[in-house]
Amino acid sequence: MRLLLIDDHPLIHVAVKALLASFQPAVHLEGADGAVQAMASLAHGLPDLILLDLQLRDEDGFALLDQLRSQHPAVPIVCMSGSDQMADVIRAIDHGAMGFIPKHVDPEEFKSALMLVVGGGIYVPPMQAGHGVLPLPNGTRGLDVPTGVQPAALDSLPITPRQRDVLQGLLHGKPNKLIASELRISGETVKDHVQAIYRALGVGTRTQAVLAVSQMSRTRS
Repeated sequence: MRLLLIDDHPLIHVAVKALLASFQPAVHLEGADGAVQAMASLAHGLPDLILLDLQLRDEDGFALLDQLRSQHPAVPIVCMSGSDQMADVIRAIDHGAMGFIPKHVDPEEFKSALMLVVGGGIYVPPMQAGHGVLPLPNGTRGLDVPTGVQPAALDSLPITPRQRDVLQGLLHGKPNKLIASELRISGETVKDHVQAIYRALGVGTRTQAVLAVSQMSRTRS
């Protein structure tokens, strides 16, 4: 597996490399300290995963996230940050990230988060009261968001197989145009499916859908 780490702290590169030395599948780690080096690396081939620090010294990590998602929508991105505030988690997921890992997480949790994303899931950290709230289905509040969205959690939703395919695309941060192209359906049809998915989940945004499926995943486990 090829992983591109974008972080402007050399110590983080050393730590992540050591942490992933025993990772399976084996990881070929490439490093970049910002947008220029990252784009140069991506020009030579796309990685299987991008690990992006949102707190770069001289750049806006969220702006870089937007740029990466726009130029390489098929590559999953996991964000890292010294913050675990719900507002930051929601913003990252809403901008298309497939995971958000606070830098204070346990090393084994860090590896589990990457494994979840590589396997097609979405990782969000547990967020407790005081970190903010997000409306979820049935009037519940996003005070205790579970740590992972497993693809299998979608099986119990009252949606059609095609809508399930669209939801998978949404969970992977793909824009409607890309989902339409991959599924060979029109953009208007994708919009209709998205609205049906939101109604089934009782939500109004993609981020709320991610967290709602995450909550459902915990209920099933």
